[in-house]
Amino acid sequence: MPDGRRVLITGIAGQLAGLVARALEERDDVLEIIGVDIREPSHELERTEFVRADIRNPLVARIITASDVDTVLHMATTAKPSAAGGRARMKELNVIGAMQLLAACQKAPSLRRFVLKSTTAVYGAAYDDPALFREDAHLRHAPSHGFAKDAVEIEGYVRAFSRRRPDVDLTVLRFANFLGGRVQGAFDAMFSLPVVPTVMGFDPRLQFVHEEDGVEVFVRAVTGSHPGTFNVAGPGMLYLSQCARLAGRPTAPVPGPLVSAVAGAFRRGRRADVASDQLQFLRYGRGVDITRLVEEFGYTPKWSTSEAFEDYLGRRRITGLIDRDEVIRWERELYDFIQRKGQERFLATRERR
Repeated sequence: MPDGRRVLITGIAGQLAGLVARALEERDDVLEIIGVDIREPSHELERTEFVRADIRNPLVARIITASDVDTVLHMATTAKPSAAGGRARMKELNVIGAMQLLAACQKAPSLRRFVLKSTTAVYGAAYDDPALFREDAHLRHAPSHGFAKDAVEIEGYVRAFSRRRPDVDLTVLRFANFLGGRVQGAFDAMFSLPVVPTVMGFDPRLQFVHEEDGVEVFVRAVTGSHPGTFNVAGPGMLYLSQCARLAGRPTAPVPGPLVSAVAGAFRRGRRADVASDQLQFLRYGRGVDITRLVEEFGYTPKWSTSEAFEDYLGRRRITGLIDRDEVIRWERELYDFIQRKGQERFLATRERR
């Protein structure tokens, strides 16, 4: 557009959305940025105009129309049930919010581009997964619950919107887990623990995307023309055991039948917010192919998975453990919990007999 883009970003209170907004503020080809959220952003923004609004409210259509928004970047999804106020509320925020936003976009004559922040979790995680998922892969084990299922549903609604509005360019970005000094990803809490819980007998494959690569991909998707679906991850992979060693953390293998109980204990103790749908991922992990990102989108990540992880450790100042007594105490607590749960399961089975 000759006078610059007018961009609406949902979920502007999020850390990653704030980084993207600041990057867009520096571009001359972006005329106006509107950030929508129910929470006021804590990051400093100069040209971004904050509007306190809930995307589940149909009034969001007026914001898009009144500002002649031509590009919508949808980032208002959450993967943490506890942060949303429970799984039911999380689904409402994620899925119903996306539906209402798309309904608003449907009526916006000025809209020309829709960019969706999605996740590689849409591929699921299972023992017979391919080494690397491509964007057009047939899903043999589609997610059946949690945030991953929400993401699958949202992508479905977005594709249906695209069929109704073929004049709107649609870009779906499936990100691996973010790591960085400013964005808190799903693994931040895990590697900050003195002991890293693992599923006994499993060593999942992990891919990460550095926050700087993620921001650059968002900016290019918003300001350029890149219709399609793209995996976004750093090249290469790490195993969870490798990550634990690099972080200087001992691992505590948890027997499979007790994994859900241990994860629940961590959530209640506010030590790590591990959602139930992430437990399968902690068994098998996941790898994605980024050929389409490089060849069609035109971006090669600057940070590999291992480089992103090492940079994350440095920025977060995560080093080898110093207080050995603390490690011993955490290990004792974890094993006491596992032993107690195992005894409870044994007694319950014995009573049923």
